[in-house]
Amino acid sequence: MARNPFRSESEMFRFLGVVIVAAVLIALGAWINVWVGVVVAVLAVAGIVWWLLQEPVPGTADPAPRLDSRTPDGTHRVLVVAPPGTTAVQVGDAATEVVVIVPALASKLEAATGAVDDRRAEAEQTALSLTRTLSRDGRSVRGEVGADNPVLAVEDALRTFGADEVLVAGDEAMVEQVRARVAVPVRRA
Repeated sequence: MARNPFRSESEMFRFLGVVIVAAVLIALGAWINVWVGVVVAVLAVAGIVWWLLQEPVPGTADPAPRLDSRTPDGTHRVLVVAPPGTTAVQVGDAATEVVVIVPALASKLEAATGAVDDRRAEAEQTALSLTRTLSRDGRSVRGEVGADNPVLAVEDALRTFGADEVLVAGDEAMVEQVRARVAVPVRRA
């Protein structure tokens, strides 16, 4: 994750001062001997990189906020999170509105290279299939492709769809991760 190490003007000037001191040390080392300059340059760059990596990322110490959503009376909204390839999910008869979120799960290599088109297409097919299956009972159903992280996909969906409960079609670990981040009831589908 890229971040700006300069959160204030004073931090920017502190960094600039460190870089100027490092440049002066490199020049002095190179004046003494070329190889001393190379060693000083390597040490200076390594020191600056280490220093930047030691700086805390803003907001990482704060606990993740729990999302809470409200629905109108007389409706029971269900958010279904299903991995690609899921063929069926039982939402219950009380559900009046359903949103199916299918995360576009990609490997780290696919995510790093941006080659996620096949995963998105697979997620779109699963969302379409589940939407057709769940809408046969006459309820309002909408399907979407979500973020590649199922927990983030749930959080994103709850910002626009006030669900009364979340159904997770996945393993128990995923259910617990979602349960820790949202205020609505979460159960395994």
